[in-house]
Amino acid sequence: MSPANIDDASGPLDTGAGRPLTRKELRAREKTHTGGQDTVPEHAYETGDVPPPPAAPPAAASPGAEPPFAPLARTGDVPAAPATPPSIQDEQPAGPSHGHDAAADRPAALDHHDDVQHHNGVPHDDDVAYQEAEVQYAGVHHEADLHHGAGAHDYREVHDDHGHHAAAYHDEYHHDADHGLLPGSSAAQVVPRPSKKVRRRRRLLALFLTLIVFVAAVAVGAQFLKPLLGNGKPSDFPGPGTGEVQVTVESGEGTRSVATDLENKRVVANADTFMQAFHASGATLAPGDYIFKTEMKNADAVNVLAGKDKTKVIYFALSAGLRISESLQSISEGSGLSVQQLQALSNQPAQFGLPANAKNLEGYLAPGEYRFPLGTPAKDILQALVKATTDELVSQGITDPAKQYEAVIVASIVQAEGGQADYGDVAGAIYNRLKPNDQTGGFLQVDSAVTYGLGTRSFNFTDEQRQDKSNPYNTYANPGLPPGPIGSPGKTAIDAAARPKSNDYLYWVTINLDTKETKFAKTLAEHNAYVEQYNAWCQANAGRCT
Repeated sequence: MSPANIDDASGPLDTGAGRPLTRKELRAREKTHTGGQDTVPEHAYETGDVPPPPAAPPAAASPGAEPPFAPLARTGDVPAAPATPPSIQDEQPAGPSHGHDAAADRPAALDHHDDVQHHNGVPHDDDVAYQEAEVQYAGVHHEADLHHGAGAHDYREVHDDHGHHAAAYHDEYHHDADHGLLPGSSAAQVVPRPSKKVRRRRRLLALFLTLIVFVAAVAVGAQFLKPLLGNGKPSDFPGPGTGEVQVTVESGEGTRSVATDLENKRVVANADTFMQAFHASGATLAPGDYIFKTEMKNADAVNVLAGKDKTKVIYFALSAGLRISESLQSISEGSGLSVQQLQALSNQPAQFGLPANAKNLEGYLAPGEYRFPLGTPAKDILQALVKATTDELVSQGITDPAKQYEAVIVASIVQAEGGQADYGDVAGAIYNRLKPNDQTGGFLQVDSAVTYGLGTRSFNFTDEQRQDKSNPYNTYANPGLPPGPIGSPGKTAIDAAARPKSNDYLYWVTINLDTKETKFAKTLAEHNAYVEQYNAWCQANAGRCT
């Protein structure tokens, strides 16, 4: 006997025949009372609950007609609604399926072509979501008889010989789902679960986006870490280095510029770490030519710039205001050359391009720190210092050697007399004294020139010495400029002598040797008042004005 024709002992009974109604008969009776509407309440799919019977019995039917509803055979076997209504989106293990033909007991409305494919074991593309729904509803007990009211006829179960659920409900549900609606509902839409292909694509997209975010985070973090890591450059070379590299430090050049030049020439590995080592050493940067090796240690390169590596280079430093004898002595100590050799060269200024009235290199040995390779000839060293002075004069527009010599003389007096005063005002006052005037009569009257001629450093000299014309540098007794410079002027003094300030001053005096405060005056009486201030300071600071 076909499973579809088995009389369900738990089904509704025919009151007239005393036997249970078949599902086909029940279907026909339900259609009679519902007007052929194939409607199932939406909640029947969601919870599996049996709709309650109508509150009041329908009107009496005509004699001989079958009652619209049959009593439940075992109402106690109807399962209670689950605590959480099952969802068609929840994945459940699929129940056993069999290849029997359940279409015999199904109404014509359920004869859909997809039913054949499904029960023959070939799933439809959209059956995934609905198979899950079938599994949900397959959890109802096999012996439960579901007696529906009008419109609930679609929710039923067909049993085969083995007690398994047939696919009659599922196929009908699938048929309704193809139209995007739950059976019996025109508003509720069935949202199918995305296919495996879509889910895989989403996972790949999420992984790709995560990778992009990670790479971006690494890139941003690298920008912050670059300064800490030294931009990927080594912090130092192991040393000691090879070869020879000459680096010139220009006047006024900063440490950063020099460090960058050293890195570009591969003298040091990292400009930043070299600067740290240089500043930690406490050294000062001075202009000059320096000889390095390639790939030196930072400490060794610092020693070259600081002049501490005297065994590898010639190094000496000249201060502004030094006299020729003092400058030659410093050059000798730094180079190993004899003072006599250097003095002999200095006494021949013409070979260095100086005018004929120059007696030696006084005033032309430019102040600063110098480094030369070992073995550099004495003449080359002196020529480099003279060139530094003449280059500065040329930069100020003075190219004639005779004019240059006169500017160096004025600059040397400015360097000795100026102190912390404005060098431009001192230079202007010197040129004013050289002009005809009723105050100085063309005499410079500067103490520094007198003491230079005397071979001393003290400004305290006697009136007799002040009146001694035999001293060619005595500007009290001899009018005009002295015969030559009285020391080595620095760049500031040379610039002031080349471009003096225009003023009416004739006198100046430093009234405080600690602060170097200098007073300027247009008349001798005003100047004498400032001289008294200087004398008072000397009395208050015994021994400082000798």
